Amino acid sequence: MREGTNEPPINPLPAVVWLLAMPIIASEAVFGLGRLGLIGGAEGVGLRLSGLQMSAYAPEMVQRMWAVGEIDWGQAYRLLSYPFVNSSMMQALFVLAFTLALGNLVAREFRPWAVVALYLGSAVGGALVYTVAMSFLPGRPAPLIGGYPSVYGLVGAFTFLLWTRLAAANANRMRAFTLIGMLLLFQLVFGIVFGGAGYGWIAEIAGFAMGFGLSFLLVDGGMARALRHLRQR
Repeated sequence: MREGTNEPPINPLPAVVWLLAMPIIASEAVFGLGRLGLIGGAEGVGLRLSGLQMSAYAPEMVQRMWAVGEIDWGQAYRLLSYPFVNSSMMQALFVLAFTLALGNLVAREFRPWAVVALYLGSAVGGALVYTVAMSFLPGRPAPLIGGYPSVYGLVGAFTFLLWTRLAAANANRMRAFTLIGMLLLFQLVFGIVFGGAGYGWIAEIAGFAMGFGLSFLLVDGGMARALRHLRQR
């Protein structure tokens, strides 16, 4: 038997990546079965709306906690739940694709627990920055729903890895930010063409910054690696 004939045609994804993807897949499966009337009876069509109501993050929640000086643990879970329930199947597909692709790349350099911390930390950081920003912006803030802030956190971690590799090769470090630039440009064009962009991009950019910043702490030797490259400037 020739060497390599037993290798799978597709590289298997790390278990931690599937761990992050499975809640998204499971929720969409439930919503799809409800839409087909196979579960939930007459209420099955509205399962997505019910899921959004139970998991969405509203900035007013943290603002209220801050005002009263007390944490409402019965609602605080929304900081971690909103990335796993999406407003549409299309959004879920985009989030799932980026989670699998970028998660696979990031998991090669990060330990499993660090990938989870990065994903959830980007969601929490994005939500909190969004909350602060909406305290100064006009209009009532829309709830956050969907995994884009977490995905942008993976983009931030991937950018960090590229940044350190380019620095090690004495190449232009700014090339590492090409992906985030392309994503933001696409989002700008999409918002102009289809409208309704809102302020959700604040949470996404904050998620990117959180993912990039957390990488200094979460990747093995990340801080030492970054300081070494900065000293080479």
